[in-house]
Amino acid sequence: MPPLMYIGRFAPSPTGLLHFGSLVAAVGSWLCARHAGGQWLVRVEDIDPPREVAGSAQAILAALASFGLQADGPVVYQSQRIQAYEAAFASLKARRVAFPCWCSRADLALRGGMHRDGICVAAPDPDRPPAWRVRTPDRDIAFDDALQGPQRQHLRDEAGDFVIRRVEGFFAYQLACVVDDAWQGVTEVVRGSDLLDSTARQIWLQEELGLPTPRYVHLPLALDGDGRKLSKSDQAHPVDPLDPLPALRQALAFLGVPPSLRAATPAALLAHALAAFEPQKMPHCSARSAA
Repeated sequence: MPPLMYIGRFAPSPTGLLHFGSLVAAVGSWLCARHAGGQWLVRVEDIDPPREVAGSAQAILAALASFGLQADGPVVYQSQRIQAYEAAFASLKARRVAFPCWCSRADLALRGGMHRDGICVAAPDPDRPPAWRVRTPDRDIAFDDALQGPQRQHLRDEAGDFVIRRVEGFFAYQLACVVDDAWQGVTEVVRGSDLLDSTARQIWLQEELGLPTPRYVHLPLALDGDGRKLSKSDQAHPVDPLDPLPALRQALAFLGVPPSLRAATPAALLAHALAAFEPQKMPHCSARSAA
């Protein structure tokens, strides 16, 4: 059998404009895919309408294009994939891996803030819909991150019975992410290390749903002057798609790639960076950003 083609992806949430931290993740995933001679896909994770900012999906896609980051295929929108999540959800329910939960925040506070043991302590309430959780096993999930090294998480104690469908009916990130990574054939997930804690849950869901497990690479985070992660929720300054070269050079330097000062276009700068790129030389630790 020939080896699988490398398929990577960048999966932004449309909750604001593209900021420097997201640009680092996009560039890092693009470099890894191109270095491997593979494909780079873009998926818009728009399944949380209360947090979505109108027009931000289109603005993010336009910004990626201005930075020379072109996807190898049509953009996938998770809002158009609900039937696939319904099918995965039905499978988990049929095998009693998923269960309804009416626990309030006060109920969870009495249990140390985390739901465990697959038992909802609140009485079923016919007047309000439940959240749906999964019964996590009493076991360790171990994996090797290509950049952060060996990882291990005890699922029951550290993740607990996590939500896969919210009270409002929206599917949670953990379930939608694993369903779509498998459907798109993603072989390596390159993303920020703020999502490292999600990986054990996703590997376990992949096992439960009979889905393949990709490799994982968790990039260092770009921090602000106070040492906090740059994020749209903290009103991080968006990058300027009308003047892409300064932010693109900074993102490459952040990833340990020596950028060319002579490159006059994003395409030329990315081509120069790709020729010099060595994945194993990317930094491991998060750092303050000059952006």
